[in-house]
Amino acid sequence: MLKVARKIFTLRVWIFVIFLVFSLMAINPRPWASGIEVKSVSENSLEADQGIAKGEKILAINNRPILTLLDYKEEIDKYKVSEKEIEITAGGETFVYNITGSIGFSVDKNLTITEAEDFTRIKTGLKLEAINGEKIEDFDDVVDATKLFIQKKSIVVKTNKKEHAYLTAGEIGLRVGEVRKTNIQKGLELEGGTRVVLQPETNGTVTDKNINDLISVLENRLNVYGLADLKIRAASDLAGNKFVVVEIAGATREEVKELIGKQGKFEAKIGQDTVFIGGKGDVPFVCRDDGSCSGIIPPCTKISENNWNCEFRFTIKLSQDAAKRHADVTKDLEINSTITGSQYLSRTLDMYLDDRLVSSLQIGSDLRGREVTDIQISGPGYGANEQEAVSNAIKEMNKLQTVLITGSLPLKLNIVKLDTISPVLGQEFIKNSLVVGIIALILVGVVVYIRYRSLKITLPIMLIVLSEIFITLGIAALIRWNLDLASIAGLIAAVGTGVDDQLIITDEAIRKETQYLNWKQKIKRAFGIIFGAYLTMVAAMIPLWNAGAGLVRGFAVTTIIGVTIGVLITRPAFASLISSLLEE
Repeated sequence: MLKVARKIFTLRVWIFVIFLVFSLMAINPRPWASGIEVKSVSENSLEADQGIAKGEKILAINNRPILTLLDYKEEIDKYKVSEKEIEITAGGETFVYNITGSIGFSVDKNLTITEAEDFTRIKTGLKLEAINGEKIEDFDDVVDATKLFIQKKSIVVKTNKKEHAYLTAGEIGLRVGEVRKTNIQKGLELEGGTRVVLQPETNGTVTDKNINDLISVLENRLNVYGLADLKIRAASDLAGNKFVVVEIAGATREEVKELIGKQGKFEAKIGQDTVFIGGKGDVPFVCRDDGSCSGIIPPCTKISENNWNCEFRFTIKLSQDAAKRHADVTKDLEINSTITGSQYLSRTLDMYLDDRLVSSLQIGSDLRGREVTDIQISGPGYGANEQEAVSNAIKEMNKLQTVLITGSLPLKLNIVKLDTISPVLGQEFIKNSLVVGIIALILVGVVVYIRYRSLKITLPIMLIVLSEIFITLGIAALIRWNLDLASIAGLIAAVGTGVDDQLIITDEAIRKETQYLNWKQKIKRAFGIIFGAYLTMVAAMIPLWNAGAGLVRGFAVTTIIGVTIGVLITRPAFASLISSLLEE
């Protein structure tokens, strides 16, 4: 027995075993981990207001135990709002569209539309006049009208931290997923999240420097905003067009569109003169997450029964160049006095975000002609109650702070493709892939056995196939490569190539025409064929690296990793193993 073991465990086999152990450590399986955890919480959501945080484990919803994603989906589906048609009259124009959990626009205290989703086709700046033919005279009318379309239901979410009870209108601001059981990184199709393919808009040629600058600003902006599990990469297609691909596990479509679908151009003007713009050049410091120089100004104001206003304020520091521009613009302005005796300059400091006026600040008379480096930025947040107003003010403050810190994008970006995939659907993909994989392995084993009529050959081939999959997954876990559907397809292709190579080795070993050759010579002949096929496979995968804006890159990468592992590790081990077994 010892003699047989020594014969089997050659250097090649030991290297193979070492890689198996290494892969086990890299994957770090934790099968005992179970449950559903919060991957992210949408900004300005009711869930965020309730204090539900990323990483909390959901135990129950409405007293129903939540053990799987299916449990979560079934319970959350009860809160889905059916699509309804709404008619909006604003500025003498009529807009008809369908809504679910959101009315699609927001107004200020004067009923002027300040923001509108793209699907509404409503223009900002128009005054709201009617909803479904009902005249709108104040903010209370807006609240009453929307209640008919968006009805809130009570929900109780119990986590490992506490129990959260609140009302929801169908938009659940939680992104959830199963508790992580391994170090294997699941891609968008398997984990759930948002992927957006962006194409820079320019009159000239988009250079690699342009793309790198875009990626740098986007990474900074999304990180500053607080989004996690972020991947941004450059991509191109076979026609030479350049793209930027952003994948965010747990982000909502709205967050992504808000942060990267707009250039994020911030300008502070006095009249027609620009005093400073967003970015480190003019604004080297922005106070955030510091209650001493950033936050909500108490108290919030109740404008009417269902209309609250909260003000935010934070401090920024201007560069010397920006401070000088402020002095030059204000030195000739007149001073006006209010009835209370306060004195202000004749013009205000107007702040624009993407060419939309977001706030106007009075400039004290003592600042005329002065090079001021410390500036206070303020703005409003509105809501039907104080809590909603605070939440809206925080959202607006975070957005302004993010753009002031990161500056505008160097180029305008067009959204070419935007995908959001549910984590429940991802779980279905995983289950289906496992079922298909098991069936495929069984069929391969049956075909190999029919071909050779020997378990001594069939079992080693199947062992190597499974090991090859395991080592490939270990390498993927080590380099933190995201496994998506394309990667799974690449893994299947690599396994198919591996089986074919093992059949070549086996045929060369048992071929009667080569009985005059020794084992070393037979294996050398087999590996000559295998290396030729390997180089051909790698050459074929390289063009796929950037095909489809890089969306099939996972197929190319996983295939290359799989066949390389096969040629360098598993095929030599199989050759040693099969030669030892057939010599007995």
